Amino acid sequence: PTALLVLGIQQIHVGQEMIGKISAAGQLMQCSASLDVLFLLDGSYSIGKGSFERSKHFAGKLCDALDIHPDRVRVGMIQFSSTPHLEFPLDSYLTKQEVKERIKRTVFRGGSTETGQALKYILHKGFPGGRNSSVPEVLIIISDGKSQGSTAMPAMQVKERHITVFAVGIKFPRWEELQVLASEPPERHLLFAGDAEDAANGLYSTLSDPVCTATTPGCKVESHPCERRTLETVKELAGNYVCWKGSKQPNAVQASLCPFIRWKRVLIKHPSRCFRTVCPDPCDSQPCQNGGTCVPEGLDRYHCLCLLGYGGDIHCAAKLSLECGVDLLFLMDSSAGVTLEGFLRFKAFLKRFLQAVVGQDSPMSVGVAQYDDDVKVPIELGHHKDTLSLMKSIDALNFSGGRTLTGRALQYIAQHGFRSTPVFADVQDDLPCVVVLLTDSKSQDSVAEAAKYAKDQNLFLIGIGSSFMRAELTTVTGNPQQTIVYSDPQDLFNRMPELQRKICSVGNPEGCQAQSLDLAFAVDASSGVGLENFLRLRHFVRSSCLHFIINRDVTQIALVTYGSRAHTVFALDTHTSSSAVLQAINQVPFLGDSASAGSALLHVYSDVMTVQKGARPGVNKVVVLLTNGGGMQDAAAPAQQLRHNGILLFVVVTGDTERDTLLRVAGSPNYLVHISSYEDLQYYQGLIIERICEEARSPVNLCKPNPCMNQGVCILGPGSYRCECHGWEGPHCETRVLRGDSPRSPALPPRAHVQWSPRGLHHFSRALQHSKR
Repeated sequence: PTALLVLGIQQIHVGQEMIGKISAAGQLMQCSASLDVLFLLDGSYSIGKGSFERSKHFAGKLCDALDIHPDRVRVGMIQFSSTPHLEFPLDSYLTKQEVKERIKRTVFRGGSTETGQALKYILHKGFPGGRNSSVPEVLIIISDGKSQGSTAMPAMQVKERHITVFAVGIKFPRWEELQVLASEPPERHLLFAGDAEDAANGLYSTLSDPVCTATTPGCKVESHPCERRTLETVKELAGNYVCWKGSKQPNAVQASLCPFIRWKRVLIKHPSRCFRTVCPDPCDSQPCQNGGTCVPEGLDRYHCLCLLGYGGDIHCAAKLSLECGVDLLFLMDSSAGVTLEGFLRFKAFLKRFLQAVVGQDSPMSVGVAQYDDDVKVPIELGHHKDTLSLMKSIDALNFSGGRTLTGRALQYIAQHGFRSTPVFADVQDDLPCVVVLLTDSKSQDSVAEAAKYAKDQNLFLIGIGSSFMRAELTTVTGNPQQTIVYSDPQDLFNRMPELQRKICSVGNPEGCQAQSLDLAFAVDASSGVGLENFLRLRHFVRSSCLHFIINRDVTQIALVTYGSRAHTVFALDTHTSSSAVLQAINQVPFLGDSASAGSALLHVYSDVMTVQKGARPGVNKVVVLLTNGGGMQDAAAPAQQLRHNGILLFVVVTGDTERDTLLRVAGSPNYLVHISSYEDLQYYQGLIIERICEEARSPVNLCKPNPCMNQGVCILGPGSYRCECHGWEGPHCETRVLRGDSPRSPALPPRAHVQWSPRGLHHFSRALQHSKR
């Protein structure tokens, strides 16, 4: 039954973090010593050709853990079934690559399982091509343990010759029979081929002392509880049924009860201990700062998943910066309606935001006011010259808990909040004045008149609150674009980059400079366009980029050119400044072959608009296809694929092309711009950028495109998402989980885009992903 196939045949009962450490150590271990290793592969019919191929794969993986060299580890192989067959002696191949290639070429023979006879062959012939007895000998038997005859006596004789025997289970092994074959203690010499990296770790852990050389400093062998399982077929009496039997009397038949037997497959559990080498985790020292999450990559590397607002370096240093000059006053609700918990949350948000944006050379001045019935300004504008003293003052703010008089507070701040000395004595203090209102309680007085008065004093108002405050905050700011609402407490902290953009958009409302956007241009560089027109397209892309603030927090731009094949000129996360993007565009070469817009869009989908290539979850994504209309026949399916994953596609066509084909690719006339000549392209730039900016302001589905790697499924939550991983772990399914051999269910693993993909596109995507691994 399929249900049995998903059950692990060996499971180490430890947490995911420890499994990751065992796996990482297993991939990096290598036994370097004078050692003769002989593989004894079960090639009988009970194994079958499929499991035999897995045995070969496992043997190749173990070779990675062995330092194969004429003077160090030598490897040979015998395949056994009805009779043993020497595949190659130990002195045939003397490099790791040669041995692995020869193992791959080994052909399945089939026959009965005569394990005892194979052991007698070794007792009689020794290790073929091996060195003298001063070199330790290791026999690695890979079998399901279902031998036709007794193995106890020859196994004992092999071990008496001081040969170390590892018994490795494959398929659904009979562990009790393999235990007879293995050296003492059996828990150190029993392994499972289905999890090759774990088994390599187990082999190394047993041989490390005294055979192999010392491990990396700090690594040690640890014992863990583990459970091995055997799949057995047993018969059980299901009941009796009426049957007819003859009698001694001629022509007489009488009724009787006959037993009814049925066969049942059951898993028998064998609790044991597993010994594995575990090494220090590079994340043990907690290198990620400011709340970042450390994700190990092997034994010596890691990367940090940083909170929003951080990621200025690999250790999550602050990266937001207010490069704009403003006088910034935070007005915090301290009334009973916001509660002590809400007040403390606003304090924490304020601290984290200012730590992330206020640098030593910041041209802005910061103040903080709080209100209930009354208004206090405990931190006046420009009073603090360094971040540390500013943080101490914020810590000292206390909750007061009176009525929520937001209108009165705005009126007071408009009159008294910005009467401070200039930040720099030699600079006239004519910076824009920005008030950020933090409230989670409906006002008990009118806010409309006070907000109008504040704006008449040239104050720029930004409102932050939870979603039920949206209407009142919009009344205060007068503009939904200056209102920030969050869905849950954690989501408030996710709004830091948005607040930074809104503060710096003061007096600069043009276009979508302050909106987050991942933008990719796909430019037709085929012979149908021609060199002269391609240069015009290139100039169009270059001048379009001047309309965006290019950095990690606002707009990221990627460029793809295509003929018959697509090429990524630069990815979304390649360049972090306008100058770098413009310089890269100037160097884009003309390709000049036939055009395939479909392959270009598929390339953008699978190799540009992905988390791995710098695409940001929760940020709008737009692709602009610039083409003369050639090679559009295969573009409709990948265009639909982009739209289904929340990526907007604009098709800009120059010249004569059948409109129906273009509409199928664009999906709607709203996203199709048809231009009569390349000379006229410049006149449409404002329209195209305006349409892109409209989309940049639209709501975002955090799960489109899928931020989860390795076929993880994205599950939306309120203002957030999580990744449901299959065989992987981590926030984005970036770390492989290694368990016991779990033969895979025939059911297809969940994939976000399978049902939307035509068959060719789906196979192309799978092949592309496979080639990356």
